[in-house]
This record gives sequence, C-alpha cells and structure tokens, in this order.
Amino acid sequence: MNWHSGVGHDALILLVARGLRGICDGFIAVLLPGYLLALRFGQLAVGLISTTTLFGSAFATILVGLAGIRFASRSLLRFAAALMMATGLAFAGLSSMWPLLIVAFVGTLNPSSGDVSLFLPLEHAKLAESATGDARTALFARYSLVGALSAALGALAAGLPDWIAAHSAVSSLTAMRGMFIVYSTTGIILWFFYRRLPARHSTTEAPRAPLGPSRGIVIRLALLFSVDAFAGGLLVNSLLTLWLIQRFDLSLGAAGQFFFWAGLLSAGSQLAAPPLSRRIGLLNTMVFTHIPSSVCLIAAAFSPSLGLTLALLLVRSALSQMDVPTRSAYVMSVVTPGERPAAASFTAVPRSLAAALAPTLSGALLGLGWLGAPLVACGALKIAYDLSLLAAFRHVKPDGGSS
Repeated sequence: MNWHSGVGHDALILLVARGLRGICDGFIAVLLPGYLLALRFGQLAVGLISTTTLFGSAFATILVGLAGIRFASRSLLRFAAALMMATGLAFAGLSSMWPLLIVAFVGTLNPSSGDVSLFLPLEHAKLAESATGDARTALFARYSLVGALSAALGALAAGLPDWIAAHSAVSSLTAMRGMFIVYSTTGIILWFFYRRLPARHSTTEAPRAPLGPSRGIVIRLALLFSVDAFAGGLLVNSLLTLWLIQRFDLSLGAAGQFFFWAGLLSAGSQLAAPPLSRRIGLLNTMVFTHIPSSVCLIAAAFSPSLGLTLALLLVRSALSQMDVPTRSAYVMSVVTPGERPAAASFTAVPRSLAAALAPTLSGALLGLGWLGAPLVACGALKIAYDLSLLAAFRHVKPDGGSS
C-alpha cells in the first residue's frame, strides 16, 4: 500500500477500524440516555452510568499503559475488540442497575463525542510504528478526520430505532437493543481486522518500566494537556448552545446548523495541519493556530451581534483542532518506541478526567449573571496553556528533527 510515502501497510487497517469504532461511538453517545430512560431509570441513574463509563475508560487506559511493555499491542487490541463485543451483548440483554454499572465500568462504551476508550493509546502506538517523520503527522491527521466524520455519521444512525419502530411492529426499546447488537458485532469485525496487523519483533530490549527516559517529558505534557482539556470542558457544545440561546435567542434548529458547519470546519482543519507542520514544526503548529482561535472565542463573548459572533466562532472552529493530530504526532515522536503505549495512555487519561470536571464550574460561571464568563475563561486558560507549552518544549526536538 503506497498511498503515502513513509506509511506502513497496517495503517489502512487502523484507519478502517477507527471509522467503524467512530460510527458505533456516534450512535451510542446519542442512544445511551434514551435507552436507559426506556428501561425506566431516572435521570440520576443515566448520569451515574455515563460517569462510570468515563472513569472505567480512564482506568482501563492506565492499565493499557502499564501493560503495554509486557504484551504485544496487537494482542491488546484484539482483547479490546472482544471486550467491545461482550459490552454490546451485556447492554442489550441486561436491565438491572448494578449489572449495567459493572459493565459500564469494565466495558468499552463511550458516552462522549471524543475517543476516550482503551483503543486510543493502542492505536496511537501502532500508528506511530506505521509512519515516520512528516508522514506520521499526516497519518494522525487522517486518523482524527476519520474519527470525526464517522462519529457524525454514527450520530445520524441513532435515529434508526425510532424509524424502525414507526415502520414495523418492533418496539423502540427492542430496536435500541438491536443497536447494541450492532455494536457487539462491530467488535467481532474489529477482532478480525486487528488479527491482520503484523506482529512487531523489536531488536531493542523492552523497557523495564512503562516510562523510562521520557518520564519527565510525559509528565509535563500530561499536566499541560490537562489544562487544555479543562479549558475545553468549560465550553462543551451543550453549554455553548445554551449560551447562544440565552444571549441571542437562537433556535435549536439554527444552533444545529451552526454546529454542523463548525464540525466540518474542525474536521477539515485537521487536513491542513500536516502541511503547515512541515513548514513551521509540530509545536509551532499546535501553539500558533490555537492562540488565534482562543482570541476569537474571547472576542465572541463581547460581540454585539449574532452574525459577528457566529463568524468568530466559525473561525475558531477552523483553527482550534489543528493541534489534535499534531499533538498526537508530537507525543509519539518525543518518546522512545517502547514507551509509546504508556505515553499515549498517561497523556490521555488526565485530559479525560480534567474535561469531566469542568462543565460543573462552567454552569456556576453562568449562574454568576455574566453569560460570557465561560468563553473568556476558556479562551484565557487555553492561551496560558499554549504559552506554557511553547516555553517548556521549544527546545525538545521530535524524532523528525523539527519542533
């Protein structure tokens, strides 16, 4: 497969697998609350199960980082696929609270819009093996783009149970159970995909600990990435929608159209990241596209008109996600090959936990009476993160030779 110079044959397998997972994550994130309500659980139970899945994913990701030096990543990916199959079957068949909580913690469900599962560090490590230099950044950009577009497609598929219930004798609850069977079947398909990944036989001695010479770099990156994730959690899409409705009386339909175009711009911007990083470096791409997007966000908080506000937010969307593939490529390029699974895990988990804490604070800021507070706080924290990242790592060179 010579679809990109410097990219290995197994990259296509990983991209297809990411697309299949993205579709499943897309419809599960939308269906899960409705499914639990249909099982006659209350709103508190819905939130509890969703939170449990996030903490379970974080715990599993930590274990992957610790086990990455003892087991082949291909074997761990096949284990994750088998766990995905079991998770889908369990949610399709169980109706009691405690069993569902246990499955939510140990399983692979993802109730968020991003990828927070144990698949992420494993696939990142395999992707890093599949490419070198600038080709690695381009590969991570494709990986992020496939994930974003497939999740959007999966969200549309969440409407299938209602359509099936309206056009057949099948109840909506039964149709939703069927979607979990689809989720489980996808796990089986992924198992066979991962089986085709080549085994890596390293000629270098495996590190005795998950993180060795790069421990300090990974810890600093994890702390900084947590600040960025916390800032992003202050303005998740639901809170931004609420702000637009309260500030400009925007309708839900119009808000949906805005987020559709914002999503397309964000996804497309990830394709622009590789050529830009080749010109100015990975770190500079992360920082100098992020700062203008944060400035646009702060300006939107003070914008007097809806049109100008939406324009500023769309510009922000076109810039704010360029750091996603470059960040992944940068982490994989500043650690040794044996540390990559652990590095991917230990930089992903704090991001997930920090992002989960922020929305509550954002709601409190809205309650202070100044509706633009979350936007300003988010933008200011992200600028502080960018400047700190640049100061801390401007002399750390990735293996491609450019920072």
